[in-house]
Amino acid sequence: MTIVDNRCRLVLILPQEDDAQTLVQKLEAALAGGDVATVIVPQYGLNDQQFQSLAEEVMPIIQNAGAAAIVAGDSRIAGRAKADGLHMVGARADLQEAIEKFTPKMIVGAGGIAERHTALEVGELQPDYIFFGKLDGDIKPEPHPKNLALGEWWASMVEIPCIVMGGNDVSSVAAVAESGAEFVALRGAVFEHPDGPGAAVSTANQILDEKAPRFGA
Repeated sequence: MTIVDNRCRLVLILPQEDDAQTLVQKLEAALAGGDVATVIVPQYGLNDQQFQSLAEEVMPIIQNAGAAAIVAGDSRIAGRAKADGLHMVGARADLQEAIEKFTPKMIVGAGGIAERHTALEVGELQPDYIFFGKLDGDIKPEPHPKNLALGEWWASMVEIPCIVMGGNDVSSVAAVAESGAEFVALRGAVFEHPDGPGAAVSTANQILDEKAPRFGA
């Protein structure tokens, strides 16, 4: 796999799936489809034991494909599953504690950012990335305009990388890339794609190759 470092890259959000084996197959297909920077694994409705089991199963799959494996929300599970990072949403104090405790050993990112003031406050803590949108916020084909605007504003003035949640259509990666964001997150656009997750990742990368601005250009 060719890893791209001069344009917006893909971040995958693992979807909610009742059958773990089906989820693993979808994940493997997606990772085989082309360049993926990171996969974020949310807990959804799983209890801690189920989430632990899922995390331990998918972390090596993600890492062996050359992507960073990030657990959303639970530092204990992230540690036990040997995750590369932790995605934090919620109280600023919890984020600060996670950054102080786990960086630079682990990636610690900040999610749930909905407006500029919060983004700047969170940015002062120096997370490894900031995420605009919700992990399950891909309810329309296109990215939410507010998230795009936040991504464009942030990318133009702050060095901390940002991830912007895309829509549930693969073509939404173009709008995110054009905002200047370093990463675009997809969930349903990949894992519910009619041609399969691998084809979706391949198509997303083709669009980014063609339309994404080049950093440093």
